[in-house]
Amino acid sequence: MHVDKQMCGLSPESEYVELAVEVFAMLADVTRVKIILALRNADEMSVNHLADVVDKSPAAVSQHLAKLRLARMVSTRRDGTTAFYRLTDEHASELVIDAVKQAEHVVGSAPHHRPEQVRA
Repeated sequence: MHVDKQMCGLSPESEYVELAVEVFAMLADVTRVKIILALRNADEMSVNHLADVVDKSPAAVSQHLAKLRLARMVSTRRDGTTAFYRLTDEHASELVIDAVKQAEHVVGSAPHHRPEQVRA
């Protein structure tokens, strides 16, 4: 493998392309996107609090959180019998935010970003 391709995962031949598709598949669910959005501005939230925010049952939210945890998008902390969840890093949040911005552009309700606002 060429050294440049080894260092950069952005090549079409990158070994990370299939994993990126798995990330998109993980985020291809309304409840999981809502969970990511809810957690993006919070240090952490309990399952019950997240269930209230995303308007789903705690059991359903717990199942989605388990999938997000397996995908390493969220991590957990226990305090007694309560589990608290937080985003592992900013990447899932950035993907969801970019997807929402793309949706805004599609329906025409958001201005296009100037070139200096676009991430490299």
